[in-house]
Amino acid sequence: MKQVLKKIAGAALIAVVVSGGAFAKSSKAKKNVLTVGATPEPHAEILNLIADDLAKQGITLKVVEFTDYVTPNEAVESGEIDANYFQHKPYMDSFNKEKGYHLVSVAGVHVEPLALYSHKVKKAGDIADGATIAVPNDPTNEGRALLLLQSAGFIKVDPKAGLTAVPSDITENKKNWKFKEIEAASLPRVLDDVDAAVINGNYALPAGLTASKDGLVVEGKDSPYVNILTVKDGMQNDPRIQALAKALTSQKVKDYIQKKYPNGEVVAAF
Repeated sequence: MKQVLKKIAGAALIAVVVSGGAFAKSSKAKKNVLTVGATPEPHAEILNLIADDLAKQGITLKVVEFTDYVTPNEAVESGEIDANYFQHKPYMDSFNKEKGYHLVSVAGVHVEPLALYSHKVKKAGDIADGATIAVPNDPTNEGRALLLLQSAGFIKVDPKAGLTAVPSDITENKKNWKFKEIEAASLPRVLDDVDAAVINGNYALPAGLTASKDGLVVEGKDSPYVNILTVKDGMQNDPRIQALAKALTSQKVKDYIQKKYPNGEVVAAF
């Protein structure tokens, strides 16, 4: 009986050692997985471009695609994902202020010029009086859209409103345009229902819209709205994040952007 108990105890010990080793390997593997949220184009495409480069460093890049601007920030703050790549710093700062989040920028990668598009007219000057213009309804991007229209001379915005301007901050509206606030991701789908819409590049591109070709008014290439790699504060010095930031700002990515978007739809910012 004692011999049987010894054998059982020995087997149990071996099982613990084996399972412990498996757990250690599993934990190590998990630590080498980097989960990053991104909108499909060009963000997810650029991330997939550098996946092999990170793999050579022992880092498995897992790209999770999102189609809105809110969920990827919530996922980073909660720790569901390690980082995201889809937004510019003014938007991130506004999100932090509104939600009490702790998001920080690690690296600036590219700019996607914002533009005014229409399925009904070929020139911005042909947009009729009293027309309905759709704009993003999220903080900063709405202000960014209104400032774009101001730069083209169609409206004037109260300087005090700055980047967070909304339609009620418009002080002069020469053509009496009506503004419809819509979720950024839905803007391409409403083009047939409005006279024109100001659309972010990462939603315009998948819809077949090119700023340089289809844009009636286009943001300048010196735009301060650089798209960034974002993490929760405390993660920015993680070796995996640093490796990702380096890969995102590599010559390989710059060459890809210049080749894929020769007309300036996406512009490298490094």
